[in-house]
Amino acid sequence: MSRLILDSSNPPEPGHVLWRSPSNIALIKYWGKYGVQLPKNPSLSLTLAASCTDTQLNYELRKGPDDGQIDLDFFFHEEENEAFRAKVLEFLTSLLPEMPFLKQLKLTVHTGNSFPHSAGIASSASGMSALALCLCSLEDRFFGTLKDPEAFDQRASVLARLGSGSACRSIFPHAALWGATPLVPGSSDEFAVPMGDHIHETFKDFHDDILIVSQEEKSVSSRAGHALMEGNPYAEPRYAQARTRLSSLLDAMRTGELPEFGKIVEDEALTLHALMMCSNPSYTLMRPDSLAIIEKVRQYRADTGHQVYFTLDAGPNVHLLYPGELVVDVRKFIDDHLAEHCEGGFVQQDWVGEGPEEI
Repeated sequence: MSRLILDSSNPPEPGHVLWRSPSNIALIKYWGKYGVQLPKNPSLSLTLAASCTDTQLNYELRKGPDDGQIDLDFFFHEEENEAFRAKVLEFLTSLLPEMPFLKQLKLTVHTGNSFPHSAGIASSASGMSALALCLCSLEDRFFGTLKDPEAFDQRASVLARLGSGSACRSIFPHAALWGATPLVPGSSDEFAVPMGDHIHETFKDFHDDILIVSQEEKSVSSRAGHALMEGNPYAEPRYAQARTRLSSLLDAMRTGELPEFGKIVEDEALTLHALMMCSNPSYTLMRPDSLAIIEKVRQYRADTGHQVYFTLDAGPNVHLLYPGELVVDVRKFIDDHLAEHCEGGFVQQDWVGEGPEEI
């Protein structure tokens, strides 16, 4: 990849690229990894719409001698953020062997979320996918290597994965699968693949209302949680279970079988948190309000027959998944019975979306 070097005798004019990329919610969970951000089992997610990150990457040719370092300024909601800058700088530096042109540029990142950063929504997925898409636009602008849309998306998914595993799934509309499986030709541990053409139309009109039980920083990070899977006695059975559930979930999503879909998705969420409780040391990220919401959702479903299901990421906040036709009833249920369990009554209303867009 050494050809990706700018010709200093014909430098590019200063410019920028700007991408908006969404978060996603995993249905089959990714929990446990190997190598460089590679998954121990395949995962399947829905791509969201409203929970997104806008990232603008400004560039100009760098002045002065090449010191082998990346020159980066970083602004989060127009304020300097050294912690985020350090993470992005580490990510960009790791890409230098294949994208050496990055050290030839003065880079400035302006980024921000459509949702509170501390709200427990997967900001690393939206943030790193947006940045990866900016990098691919830069590469294609300078070198013309990514004219084919499929090649562009696959390259963006690979780069996003290196920044944050789940970010590789945010590149695609509606739904995405990450991880090699014989169930999906072309699937890979290196990148995600789009699944929108393989799911029933009802899932393209799904809502995901995110009940923010707590905005506090998690006591155990996702990175640490993945590492603890190494010594978890249930790790190998879990990976086998995930593969079996993936097969059943893909069938349910092809046919639109909502009760089967919901059972698998809820079981996956509870399995994820059970794995945390079985780690050494063990830890618990769910809160009493998380459990109260789960019990109320189960009762609401029993009372009304409405196909409303819950899932959780690695945190206390509860995602309510349901078909768009139920939005009026479900949001009244949330306002009347569930918002009291949310910090400040905060609920992030979201739905399945069309994927990233260049702005």
